[in-house]
Amino acid sequence: MITCIIIEDQAPAQRILQKYIGDYANLEIKATFSDPIEALEYLKEIPVDLIFLDIHLPKLSGMDFLKILNYKPLVILTTAFHEYAVQSYDFDVLDYLLKPISFDRFKKAMERVEREYTKDEKEQKESLLVKVGYEYASVNLADILYVKSDGDYTFLHCINKKYMVNSPLKYWNEILSKQDFCQIHRSYIVSLQKIEKISSASVLIENQELPIGRKYKQVLKEKLKGKVS
Repeated sequence: MITCIIIEDQAPAQRILQKYIGDYANLEIKATFSDPIEALEYLKEIPVDLIFLDIHLPKLSGMDFLKILNYKPLVILTTAFHEYAVQSYDFDVLDYLLKPISFDRFKKAMERVEREYTKDEKEQKESLLVKVGYEYASVNLADILYVKSDGDYTFLHCINKKYMVNSPLKYWNEILSKQDFCQIHRSYIVSLQKIEKISSASVLIENQELPIGRKYKQVLKEKLKGKVS
């Protein structure tokens, strides 16, 4: 299932997209926003696979929104102005829908989304893009040891490297929970493959002893079945 949000300040356009998404079996809409700033805050906590993004928005244009977004989902731009089509591809967006949007044109865009999503899924099984400062770094999932929360930031501890990322632990839990990772504490997510030793209160990874929170013990136990002796 491909998860998505709509960022659109006009109610009629919101309703059309909601209807089309509702009619499309492989799409799940998570939220609709009129305010792009609220959408940015939401995406810090809950990443999605696809964004339907209007170019003309209050407070922040769609183009400026893409400049500051802290990760790279698939993006379909929507607008009533065809002159932005060329500019939109400078931002590596997947498609550009001109309003009023027909369902046939929407379906064509979704065919592109599904092809790209399938390709991205395969790539994400091995690596992910991490925004560090103003740039993106490709991180191999096999190199991640654990993720540590520190206030508004998280530290991605990898083999021989550490990244500071402006995203909360909840964000990483959404990204990594489908992989071989588990949250063991309110401040830690660990790679199950990197656990060297485990006790009732902690795990050992690369000589670092990380605590196990009481409410996370059962989930960890279930995930470790058949992985750690």
